[in-house]
Amino acid sequence: MSLLPNGVVAPILTPFNQDLSVSTERYVAHAQSLLEEGCVGLAPFGTTGEALSIGLQERQESLESLVAGGIDPQLLVVGAGLPDLPGTIHLTRHAIDLGCAAVMVLPPFYYKNPPAEGLFIYYADLIERVGSHRLKIVLYHIPQVAGVGLSVDLVGRLQGEFPDVVVGIKDSSGNWENTKRLFEFEELTVYPGNELSLVDALDLGGHGCITATANVRAGPIAEVVSLYGAGRRDEAIESMASVRAFRLALQEYAPIPAMKRLLAFSHQDPTWANVRPPFIPLSASEGEELRTQLAVY
Repeated sequence: MSLLPNGVVAPILTPFNQDLSVSTERYVAHAQSLLEEGCVGLAPFGTTGEALSIGLQERQESLESLVAGGIDPQLLVVGAGLPDLPGTIHLTRHAIDLGCAAVMVLPPFYYKNPPAEGLFIYYADLIERVGSHRLKIVLYHIPQVAGVGLSVDLVGRLQGEFPDVVVGIKDSSGNWENTKRLFEFEELTVYPGNELSLVDALDLGGHGCITATANVRAGPIAEVVSLYGAGRRDEAIESMASVRAFRLALQEYAPIPAMKRLLAFSHQDPTWANVRPPFIPLSASEGEELRTQLAVY
């Protein structure tokens, strides 16, 4: 059985210093604050964390800084998916050695339209070569960004072949019909990739969601899960109104630069606005406009 976090999981933003090196001090502090605000887990090095702009050594050192800073590794679902199998194996073993709950693994995403059999072999080889009974994989489906997705049939095959390893999936496709079909696999923990369909997912027995918005507004999203879990579904739906409005307003901007600018404001720390290319920072004036717009929620 999966012991994945049950509630709101934040794909944690990665802060950068002025020289664009990873700011581990800010990283640990942000992780701690997210857990205090109601997140039940963190997903370092996802899309929101600018993972594919961060080197292997940087990822390892940053993950080690979280654990050394007091973050329970059993609350971490670590992004480890790279286009090359050796790199994915390396990051996966590192996360396992630190005691992390699971790794979140993209399909190999450089070559487009790969055969389903090739994708299956990639994950099967990963599992065999890592060779650890502690390995738990959360599949990561975000085809609009990666350019390669995971079909429902392939997910079912992987979960059926490796039921003790392939324990979850983050579906960031934004296609609720696809997400809903994944709930047919009863032993699979299904996380929608945003909070817009949170109540629908909870209705189907879902554990929660992995949502970028938690980086700047974890509490209200966590409250929806709490209300639902207390049997107060109607109140959860009412709470979703402001949660939904906030999300829809935020996603009109480039989400990563926008959230970093909001954190720069809240911490009175301009360094938080730094992003790595190809992103560019959201200007302070645009950030003020966004902050004013979001304040009503």
